[in-house]
Amino acid sequence: MNDIPEEAPSPRQSLVLGAPLFRLLAINLAAGVLVAVLLVGGLLLLNPGHLRDLILADHTPGVALGLLLFGFIVTLGSSAMGTAIMAMGQQQTDGGPRRGRGQLVAQTVAAMAQTQGKPASGN
Repeated sequence: MNDIPEEAPSPRQSLVLGAPLFRLLAINLAAGVLVAVLLVGGLLLLNPGHLRDLILADHTPGVALGLLLFGFIVTLGSSAMGTAIMAMGQQQTDGGPRRGRGQLVAQTVAAMAQTQGKPASGN
């Protein structure tokens, strides 16, 4: 009977890892990183404008590849995370893909300026 007590995660760790927003952002960041790695790999494979030859001819090709990959990760990771955040407010009712165009609905807004006994003037 080797009952080893399991350590409970710290409150801070459970808050961060258990938060749905954090998971959403982490998953979309991972998707952006995957796309960035595939894009850099495709660029090296296709060698447009002799990019691969230029990078590999350098004394430190790792620095050039790292900077290129970092730039794509920042760009594609942040755009994937931003897209996920902006899509959070949309409701999907039928379970199928979202189709159609959104329609603007006119709404009237009542706005009244309160003054302290003074009539509102345009001057």
